Amino acid sequence: MATDVLATPTSVSGEPGRRRRGGVRANENIAGWLFVAPVIIILGLFLLLPILMALWVSLTSWNGQGSPFTREVPFVGTDNYTRLFTSEGLARRDFMTSIRNNVYYVALVVPTQTVLALGLALVVNNRLLKGKSFFRTAFYFPSVTSSVAISVVFLFLFANSGAVNNLLAMFGISGPQWFADSRGVLHLLLGVVGVDTPPTALTEGGPLGLSWWEWFSGPSVAMTSIIALVIWTTSGTFMLMFLAALQNVPVALEEASTLDGAGRWQRFRHVTLPLIKPTTFLVLTLGLIGSWQVFDQVYVMSQGEPAKTTLTPAYLSYRTAFRDFEYGSGAAISFVLFLIIIVFTLVQRRVMADRDTDRPRWGRRRRSEGSAR
Repeated sequence: MATDVLATPTSVSGEPGRRRRGGVRANENIAGWLFVAPVIIILGLFLLLPILMALWVSLTSWNGQGSPFTREVPFVGTDNYTRLFTSEGLARRDFMTSIRNNVYYVALVVPTQTVLALGLALVVNNRLLKGKSFFRTAFYFPSVTSSVAISVVFLFLFANSGAVNNLLAMFGISGPQWFADSRGVLHLLLGVVGVDTPPTALTEGGPLGLSWWEWFSGPSVAMTSIIALVIWTTSGTFMLMFLAALQNVPVALEEASTLDGAGRWQRFRHVTLPLIKPTTFLVLTLGLIGSWQVFDQVYVMSQGEPAKTTLTPAYLSYRTAFRDFEYGSGAAISFVLFLIIIVFTLVQRRVMADRDTDRPRWGRRRRSEGSAR
């Protein structure tokens, strides 16, 4: 019958029951793989393969002589990692000191540069501001300048007879020896109120090879100057991100909130901040990653001194591998640093997650059904 003929699929050759395999979809898949193949090959050769090679080096005690993939290189397994956390010695102490320094660095740099960048973006986004192009260029200029050049300039500014100490002298304040003072800022503040010697309970023990007094030292005077440098040089880049987000905020929403009687602070809190939340998350994530990877400023300005108070995990990895010729330990530090960054990024994403989007779908469906009734 005619319906049977129409219902039976036929191939190009006219034989019923057989369909063409592939067709347009198959050609599109092949074309897609051909287009992305160069990128996959480049990333595999220059990104994935070096990471795997470095992971293998972290499991050996390679000293940089010859190839790390020969039988002559001792395989030590996870010893390079356990030395950083469980084994008593200088390796664990230096690593924990670098973690302590970087924790204070992150705690001061990330919030300050984010707030400063948002404030600058609000200033240059003001409709009544004249010379917007000048201020945008001025705020962004430190971000495009070489970090090495700016670090050298800051060395002169914070020298013992530099401009900063001369400025403090005008107000009767004797400036410190910025890059020779290893005292922590919190210790200095406690010294002002008369606490010059630590309590015995804080010096007898502590986690991971450092006493509680050392953990609560705060950033050193030298690290404070590096923190000031980084905040000044990175705020301009994040300002542009916030500025782009602010310019995408619908004007109609601000006008509607104004008609509803909302003040400037209420408009900023309940209208502007929720709309730029994705940009805020991006700025915090990039700032967190960059803060844990700080290297060039430390390398130029202090090289971990004084008394290892500016030592960071990134610089410690470089020094261990390329100065002490312990490439396995240096690679292990870099992978631990990678895991730290991943964990903090996931925690930050969880904290800043939108509660409405994280709610189960069945909950939203039940709520919508209830409202429909």
